[in-house]
Amino acid sequence: MIEARLGEVEARFADIIWQNEPLSSRKLAELAEKELAWKRTTTYTVLKRLCDRGLFCNQGGTVTSLVSKQEFFALQSEKFVEDTFDGSLPSFLVAFGSRKKLSDAEIDELQKIIEGMRGQTHG
Repeated sequence: MIEARLGEVEARFADIIWQNEPLSSRKLAELAEKELAWKRTTTYTVLKRLCDRGLFCNQGGTVTSLVSKQEFFALQSEKFVEDTFDGSLPSFLVAFGSRKKLSDAEIDELQKIIEGMRGQTHG
């Protein structure tokens, strides 16, 4: 099972992978040093942790994602709705809409998304 949570620094590291994959673990260490000021050992430690959590794979020195950034955010969103609103998307939307007024364009976009989902089967 994929753990759909990342700390702030882990998220920045994951973005480096998502934006550059496939990439060598050496190149990843160089990018993490440049963008996060990490030592090579830190990069490999965090990479191993994220691989163990099912997000990435480091095979033969090549790092790739097992879950796309979009899939990860979808999982994260599902978990949030499940944990906070007992899985009820309508309850989430009511709570969200009570604090932020949606524009007509946003409402139209949501209606299009819902209509597009009508009749879809999920396996």
